[in-house]
Amino acid sequence: MLRRMCDRIAHRGPDGFGQFIDTRAALGHRRLSIIDLAGGSQPMTNEDGSLQVVFNGEIYNYLELRERLLARGHVFHTNSDTEVLLHLYEDEGERMPEFLNGMFAFALWDIPRQQILLGRDRLGKKPLYYSTSIPGVLLAFASELKAICELPGFDRAVDPTSVADFLALSYVPEPRTIFRKVSKLPAGSTLLIGDGLHRERRYWALSYSEDLSNLPQVMEELDALSADSVARRMISDVPLGAFLSGGVDSSAVVAYMARHAPGRVKSFSIGFTSKEFDETHYARMVAERYQTDHHEETVTPNISEMLDVLVRHFDEPFGDSSAIPTLYLSRMTRQHVTVALSGDGADEMFGGYRRYHYGVLEERIRSKFPSWFRRSAFRLAGRLYPKLDFMPQVFRAKTLLTNLSLELGDAYYSSMSVFRDAALDRVLSPSLRSQMSGYNSRDVYRRRFLAHSSLPPLQQLQTVDVETYLSGDILVKADRATMAYSLEGRSPWLDYRIAEFAARMPAAWKIEGASGKHIFKKTVEPLLPADVLWRRKMGFSVPLAEWFRTSLKPVFEQAVLTSPVPYVEAGEARKLFEEHLSGLHNRDRWLWNLLMLSLWHREYGAH
Repeated sequence: MLRRMCDRIAHRGPDGFGQFIDTRAALGHRRLSIIDLAGGSQPMTNEDGSLQVVFNGEIYNYLELRERLLARGHVFHTNSDTEVLLHLYEDEGERMPEFLNGMFAFALWDIPRQQILLGRDRLGKKPLYYSTSIPGVLLAFASELKAICELPGFDRAVDPTSVADFLALSYVPEPRTIFRKVSKLPAGSTLLIGDGLHRERRYWALSYSEDLSNLPQVMEELDALSADSVARRMISDVPLGAFLSGGVDSSAVVAYMARHAPGRVKSFSIGFTSKEFDETHYARMVAERYQTDHHEETVTPNISEMLDVLVRHFDEPFGDSSAIPTLYLSRMTRQHVTVALSGDGADEMFGGYRRYHYGVLEERIRSKFPSWFRRSAFRLAGRLYPKLDFMPQVFRAKTLLTNLSLELGDAYYSSMSVFRDAALDRVLSPSLRSQMSGYNSRDVYRRRFLAHSSLPPLQQLQTVDVETYLSGDILVKADRATMAYSLEGRSPWLDYRIAEFAARMPAAWKIEGASGKHIFKKTVEPLLPADVLWRRKMGFSVPLAEWFRTSLKPVFEQAVLTSPVPYVEAGEARKLFEEHLSGLHNRDRWLWNLLMLSLWHREYGAH
């Protein structure tokens, strides 16, 4: 059983397999060798064999921790960051992750106490799935869902609320998974399990205070912290490089890498034949400025080629189509290096998304009207205003008017969701809706905002994004796309010290006018070309709308319309498809989520 589970995730660790088995526990590990190539094999034990650990990720402060533990009398037998976990647990027990700066998911088997500790990094960079519902097994866990699916007696019953959440949000938010009997360990949490013991503990959460006031000093500190964060993520015994999209975040990573690299930084960009989605011109500016060893590939995305990879490696339905270019970039990068730094996380930390600007602006307008007036007048205006998807953005006031009639959390849910409310009800099959016991994805989002309602508007948006979109979408995409090609991705802007520092900055430093990430951009301004720094933000996008009228048309007809899945109302799916083909409506995101759900069901669902 253990070997089969490990074989299913061999892509995460092609360099070796290790196992530990005793009368109560079986731990398996697939190794991607990064640090201490000779001595870092896992599972790893301590001096007396009383502890065993398996670990995925990197600990960036392991050298300092090692020195501290040596001073306390601990004896090390390797130079691996993994061994630090064992000795730190001996001193700190369940609190061990609080001392780590890194991305990690680990399982530590404490033989004398007959208990196992699972832990996950603060922001959820590394995944950890578990189930306590496998016949004959107290606890099963793995880095990917597909490994747990290998266990005899695994129940593939789908969680209907997860289907609704996926169609609404394009991902399944933690702690649930698409399967009713499997959970994700939430970011920043540990789980301790033994006989009669089941304790989940949140050891870290981001807290906002706005207590910083000296702007020049803060920018100086942010520059130093950024440089240190990047330098720590350059510790590697194998070749290392950086994704370079041509946006501010990845360009800043390359700029800081150039300060520390002994030679030329290796940088990697994907270009597209469609100029609307191509950023390579900006990536080349940065590559030339820092004389990087730059690798660039221009692709015409072959959707049929990547669909299978996308479904197979993501395990759950996943609707963020930017996973496609991320897979292409990861595949190309892995031909040259084993580790790649990326710009993920800066938008969430420093307020970079345009939707933050609009969310704060809408809240400012809301504050000028009594709630009874907003709910009635703006709602009516929103209903009456025509929905002009095909017109320029200036004519699309319907969304603004509707959002103004809602509270901040409701409006944000509306802007973040694909299927929602009546549209979600229409597309879900009656049998699935009957299993949901009145569950509503919007209500869950609303409760998250209520829990943070004492914060200013921007911080509410950021903290809910960190709890949902960052860990459920952005970091899932980054982990699965890189690991599909045995490439380790590292994210300097998600160093928890940067997250905590940014959370103390006033909102006005992050959004100035229509400019997001303002303090971050001002800090890295001396490092980057002005054309890169101040240009309009582009997403990592693909021409979905066009594909559904061309190459994806037969795929959708076959997967969704000809062989409908039991969760979806086929007539509603057909109606959306026909509306899209007419050209009057753009239903690309709706159709993409339906396609991803259908293809996932064909690969993983109960049949």
